Amino acid sequence: MALLCFVPVICFGADGPTSKPNDSSPASPAAESAPVRASSAPVIVFGFLGGHVHHDDSVHSTVQVAHSLRKDYPSAVHIETFENRRVGDAHGLIMYLLGGGRTGTLTDEQKRSARIILYGHSWGASAAVALAQTLQKQGIPVLLTIQVDSVAKSGQNDAVIPDNVRYAANFYQDKGFIRGQQKIQAADPSRTQILGNFRMDYSDNPVSCPKYPWYTRVFMRSHIEIECDQNVWNRVEGLIREQLPTSAAGSTRTDTP
Repeated sequence: MALLCFVPVICFGADGPTSKPNDSSPASPAAESAPVRASSAPVIVFGFLGGHVHHDDSVHSTVQVAHSLRKDYPSAVHIETFENRRVGDAHGLIMYLLGGGRTGTLTDEQKRSARIILYGHSWGASAAVALAQTLQKQGIPVLLTIQVDSVAKSGQNDAVIPDNVRYAANFYQDKGFIRGQQKIQAADPSRTQILGNFRMDYSDNPVSCPKYPWYTRVFMRSHIEIECDQNVWNRVEGLIREQLPTSAAGSTRTDTP
């Protein structure tokens, strides 16, 4: 795994044939709960990028999803993307948005009003879980976490979803040198619903990622293909949208920059 530190995990969406997952589409949480309604605190959607990718690099799928959501939710939802190393910054912003001000101190009511969605790819997926774990220690709920080919850094545990998370989904591939977390599970199944662990296989349906450097295509082929797979990221965005306010609902993403 030392190669992961040497070679940036560069994540972006490029046009190419989509793979056919071995599992069916994710179970929809919408069947059990209505989409979130408006309240004083905004819905918070934070995405984390893999490797050493900049938070605003618009050729990457994590950023593309954020851009698509902003078009339909310019004010009702606070959407940000972060480098995976900036979990602390993301946490501080959450405290501010929930009303903690400079001290970051929240009332019980402010904590209960939190509506937070976290997603990411590779190290970024593990960062999303790490942030959810930090929020759990503070009694702050999380609506949804989504991991795409999650790779944990040293000291992180991306396999166990803390009990403050209501829904969690995991997409992964298991080929090549870098393989994503294959199975996530709930720390408390009575409080967290795992929507699925969805295996993607590109052996028969490779995804073209022509904008990636040659070394990522050679050493991280499948890990990169899942990040380029628009089928996966459309599903990611669809799961996020199911939890967003109905007052500004829009259609799912149909194009990419």
